[in-house]
Amino acid sequence: MAEPSEPLVHLPSAPPRRHASPGQWVSAARPRTLPAAVTPVLVGTGAAAAAGGVRWSTALLALVVSLALQVGVNYANDYSDGVRGTDDDRVGPFRLVGSGSAEPRTVRDAAFACFAVAGLAGLAVTALTGAWWLLLVGAAAVAAAWYYTGGKRPYGYAGLGELFVFVFFGLVAVMGTTFVQTGRITGESFAGALCVGFLACAILVANNLRDVPTDAAVGKRTLAVRIGEHRSRLLYAALVAGGFVAALATAPWHPWVLLVLLAGVLAQRPLRTVLGGAGGRDLIPVLQQTGLLELLTGALLALGLAL
Repeated sequence: MAEPSEPLVHLPSAPPRRHASPGQWVSAARPRTLPAAVTPVLVGTGAAAAAGGVRWSTALLALVVSLALQVGVNYANDYSDGVRGTDDDRVGPFRLVGSGSAEPRTVRDAAFACFAVAGLAGLAVTALTGAWWLLLVGAAAVAAAWYYTGGKRPYGYAGLGELFVFVFFGLVAVMGTTFVQTGRITGESFAGALCVGFLACAILVANNLRDVPTDAAVGKRTLAVRIGEHRSRLLYAALVAGGFVAALATAPWHPWVLLVLLAGVLAQRPLRTVLGGAGGRDLIPVLQQTGLLELLTGALLALGLAL
């Protein structure tokens, strides 16, 4: 007679350890958004050149601050949207937390590490310039980066993302870059800040236009959700046009700024795509195209001001 078999016991398995690959970390940093960090420093330095006061060491530190903040805010958004569940059904770029490829706390720590790098570079800029009030500006920039989608009341969920992008990646970044090199803010830096701010906002509008259906479903009230897709498309076109108008406003004093018109070639494709009614995944290329448009426009504006 056979002995009774031992009852099967199903022990709970340990949760799998999630380790994102280096490529996934790079993808989550959203390289296509980095022109929004490089362009303000280019334009601010061009304005400093027009004022005869370029300081390359300070400009390089300003670039480190801008890049670190941009990557930091991308990781912070990945973390905050992921833990809220608003990335569960997204057609946009790869997300570490939303895809389950990395632990939320690891992504959060990566964002804080980027903010720390920005803070250290900012301290160096402050020491070189002696303008200690810049620490308050830096603290405000870090807070804006985190609370875009972080905290209990993220302003990005309330339709204020474009406003803060305009302020920090336009006005503050461009005029701040000029100031730390020349000790003053010039008319050229203000016009350049408007140009960069408008084009940076255009990138965000295209991003939020792509996500209108999913954002509306989870209660994320971006500006695109609030004003609707049609008006968002018109706003995108207005921001692109505004970028060129602001840049060309300096042409009477700096004729070489007319070089900016060459960048108009890059504006045609994304404008056709957005105004043509594309949505969802079809808008993903617009992010890269608008980023390249901002970078080329800013580079030509900086060159025109320097010449």
